[in-house]
Amino acid sequence: MCFECQTAGFSRRNLLKFAGLGAAALTLAPGLALAAEAESAITPDQALDKLRQGNEKFVKDAEACAAHLVERRTAVAKSQAPWATILTCSDSRVTPELVFGGVSLGELFVVRNAGNVLETNGLGTIEYGAEHLHAPLIVVMGHKRCGAVVAACDVAKNGTAYDGSIARMIEPIVPIALANQAKPGDFIDNTVHANAVHGAARIVSESPIVARLIDAGKVKVVPAYYDLDTGHVDFLHMT
Repeated sequence: MCFECQTAGFSRRNLLKFAGLGAAALTLAPGLALAAEAESAITPDQALDKLRQGNEKFVKDAEACAAHLVERRTAVAKSQAPWATILTCSDSRVTPELVFGGVSLGELFVVRNAGNVLETNGLGTIEYGAEHLHAPLIVVMGHKRCGAVVAACDVAKNGTAYDGSIARMIEPIVPIALANQAKPGDFIDNTVHANAVHGAARIVSESPIVARLIDAGKVKVVPAYYDLDTGHVDFLHMT
C-alpha cells in the first residue's frame, strides 16, 4: 500500500483517541484562530502535482528557476496562504524553494533541521500550517548523503560517541539506522529513505490536528527523497 493512500485512510478510532488533546490545545491557545488565512484553493493531490512539476522544471533547467521577488514580496506582505509544508534537512544544498521549481515567497511553509527529524517545535509548526494556513500537503523530505543520517549510521554500526547536542540531535535516527543495518543495498541511503517515511508516519500518529484533516480529505502527508546529484525528488511509498 502506498503511504499516500495509507495517510488518506487514517481511522476515526485513532482520531477520537487524540480528540481530547486537540481540544485542550485549542483551549490553551484560542488566539491562534485569529491568525487563520483563507482556505486553500487547491487539493492535496493538486499541491503534490505542483511539487512534481516544479521539480521537473528544476531538473531540466535549474537556471530558469528565478522568481520575481519584488512583486511577490508586495503581494504577500500582509497575508500568506502556502500550499505545501515541507519538513526537510538544514543541509545548505537542500533548498525547497529551488528544488521545487523556483517557487516564490508565500508558497511553501518550511521546517528545517539536521536530519529532518520531527520534534515538538516542528510538529507544532506543521500543525499551524495545516490547520490555520490551510496548506493541504505535508512533505517530509530526506536527501542523499545526509550528514545527520551518516552520523546515526556510524553510531549504529561502530558505536561512535558524538559530543554535546549533536548526540541528542541524531538520537531519534539511530533506531532507524539499526533497523536498516542488515538490509540489502546502501546502508546510509536506506536509512535516509526510512527516516523520511518514519517522520511522515509520526506526523500522522502523533498529531490529532493533522489526523483530523487527513480524515476529512483536506491534508495529505507524503515522504520524499532528494538526490543531490540529479536534483530529482522521489515521492516515496510504503508497502
